[in-house]
Amino acid sequence: MSNNENQFTRRDIHENDITAHVEHIGTEFRDGFEFLKNYPKSVTIFGSARVRPENENYKIAMELAGRVVTQLKYAVVTGGGPGTMEAANKGAYEARGISIGLNISLPHERATNPYVTHSIKFSYFFTRKTMLTFAAEAFVFFPGGFGTFDELFSIITLIQTGKIPRVPVILFGSDYWNNFRQFISAFMCEKYKTVEPKDLEIFEITDSMDRALEIIEKAPLSDWWRNIN
Repeated sequence: MSNNENQFTRRDIHENDITAHVEHIGTEFRDGFEFLKNYPKSVTIFGSARVRPENENYKIAMELAGRVVTQLKYAVVTGGGPGTMEAANKGAYEARGISIGLNISLPHERATNPYVTHSIKFSYFFTRKTMLTFAAEAFVFFPGGFGTFDELFSIITLIQTGKIPRVPVILFGSDYWNNFRQFISAFMCEKYKTVEPKDLEIFEITDSMDRALEIIEKAPLSDWWRNIN
């Protein structure tokens, strides 16, 4: 093994006792489920961490979140960070609703945005990701980067394979998401046949806030939290 490989191994997150990692992972899952069961009606909002308050998507995410908590009386859930997450939390916070942040500990710590009213912090991305994708009545995606697509494809796959119930997946902003849909349709469906055309029905693209709220309002309520003892 080379010196570089030795250095890489020593920096790996699994360099400590694996038993301790497993126990910590179990604790994060348990704490996460216990935390979320307090908010049985929620909408999770995703999007770029890089958008600024002057960005149109920031403003739309903020307004949508405000309407979710005031009109539908749902909690708003985000990753608790900046950008679109901050916008959604701010909209919920300023509308005096429940504004939840599921945060991640990073080497270069970024503080939770100041508009979160209820939060929990995770050490592992995959435990946090499970919480973000597990319990919501609907998921709303604004334009984003790799992280946003990671979450989107995870949720689409869970729905496609029947691992979670069929819940609304709303892609807000046709100028951005129509290109995504076209890629799936032209290449994944037609050319390479790696997905089926019906899989395009898992998500809906819209520019209408009223339509997004209508989809969320019509979504069936989950009762997963009743099974947490």
